[in-house]
Amino acid sequence: MPAKKAEASLPKGKTSTAKKGKTSAYNDYMKVQLALSKEQHPEKSHAIRFKEIAKSWAVSPENPKNRK
Repeated sequence: MPAKKAEASLPKGKTSTAKKGKTSAYNDYMKVQLALSKEQHPEKSHAIRFKEIAKSWAVSPENPKNRK
């Protein structure tokens, strides 16, 4: 008989359906840009695309630090 997998238990009062906080502008930007980059450059690895897009965030008008 195979051994049962140990199930992770949540702290008392916590549920797995807890509400998540609002996503950051950076996370929203990365999600959209990674999807676009994957369509336009399928030959590039995820790591390369991620690095390029993270660099572009520094000068992006969607970055709150670049808003005037």
